[in-house]
Amino acid sequence: MKPLTKNTAIKAWLALMLFWVASVSWAAQVAGTVIQLSGPLMAKKADGAVRILSMRSEVESGDTLMTEKNTYAMVKFIDNSEITLKPSTTFKVENFSYDADKPDGDKASFNLVKGGLRSVTGLLGKRNKEKFEMKTPSATIGIRGTTFIAEWVEPSATAIAAREAYLMASTASLDPLAAPVQPLMLAQAPMASPTGFAAGLYVHVLDGMINLNNQGGSMQFNAGQFGFTPNFKTPPVVLPQNPGLQFSPPPTFGTVSGPSGNSGAPAQSNQVDCVVR
Repeated sequence: MKPLTKNTAIKAWLALMLFWVASVSWAAQVAGTVIQLSGPLMAKKADGAVRILSMRSEVESGDTLMTEKNTYAMVKFIDNSEITLKPSTTFKVENFSYDADKPDGDKASFNLVKGGLRSVTGLLGKRNKEKFEMKTPSATIGIRGTTFIAEWVEPSATAIAAREAYLMASTASLDPLAAPVQPLMLAQAPMASPTGFAAGLYVHVLDGMINLNNQGGSMQFNAGQFGFTPNFKTPPVVLPQNPGLQFSPPPTFGTVSGPSGNSGAPAQSNQVDCVVR
């Protein structure tokens, strides 16, 4: 057996280094861990594969999470932020990056496709609040050290077809001198949805402050306030009270802190997620 030549040894060393770099890159994509679950939760991966998640399953940047009809799910991210999903919710972790020693690389970009959630700000949002954004079908949510609830109520098929005609007719009928109240009137006008609520984005700020921004304008909401915007072209408005939306996860969801430690690292799990092919 011939001894390894110098070139062969170098090639082997380079191969090991490439493998190590690839492993580190893959590990950096882990965004958080499922720490509470009351029913089926699925994750559509960036490559299209679908997995059924369980307690302590890892959630990666690029995952689209989908809860079933009666499922609440809580994800604790590596910066100690938390997202609790309501039943029948679709939520995408578009881009999440956090390193305690590298604040310049912070990024938290989410997309609430449908349904509702509660968001609790973590270390990333506290030190780099401008690096956090949550997209929805009618506005983008920014934070200021916040706990908030957001819910997107989908319009019915009839409402979608009639939306543009309705807005044009409503705008034309308003007195131009009453311009300051036009957004509120449009927001409160009835838009049918399967749930009976006016279709659109609802928010409730529990702590801190959030900002809703869309093509119609921008508005800040403080702790205790409710907000609404029906679509991406209508400015957000403050609602005088809770319109009746509820967020009621199981009582145990409020008593578990998730993975221990202050580093924000996800808990290790020996469980193997089920892959749906």
